[in-house]
Amino acid sequence: MRMLKMKYILFAAFLLSAAGISAQKAERDYIRKGNRLFNDSVFVDAEVNYRKALEVNPKSTVSMYNLGNTLSQQQKFQDAMEQYASASKIEKDKMKLAHIYHNMGVLFQAGKDYAKAVDAYKMSLRNNPADHETRYNLGSCTENVERSAEPTGSRSKPGSKQRSTAEARSETGPK
Repeated sequence: MRMLKMKYILFAAFLLSAAGISAQKAERDYIRKGNRLFNDSVFVDAEVNYRKALEVNPKSTVSMYNLGNTLSQQQKFQDAMEQYASASKIEKDKMKLAHIYHNMGVLFQAGKDYAKAVDAYKMSLRNNPADHETRYNLGSCTENVERSAEPTGSRSKPGSKQRSTAEARSETGPK
């Protein structure tokens, strides 16, 4: 009797591990297909695959990040921000967090919310202090925040040269 019980327990453990491995494979397959579609600029289909990967594993930060990038490419900035925010709450890897916060900063900067962009870029640099692009974007946004805080009378005269802020390049692309 005891031996039979042990066989059932081992069989159940085997089935559970096989199901877990199958789910991981399905998630990876959806992510890979989404990555191929993203690279081919087929963003709607890439979005579908990243969402399917999230159905298999709702805590997949890779799927969240890639979905955020895909939504951003489709001009769905609010949805992209939600994916980045969700990923930032779960992700533990510092380099991945740096990419997430960098892209959040890019979205805030594109929306001219420079104060929030500054905060996002600072978070990115805390996770990857060597990122020069993020440092540049932080400087650009900081200037915009300071410029908007100046009284209108102290702004430079028309015709004088002011530094222009370069468009921030989004770190898009699947990771």
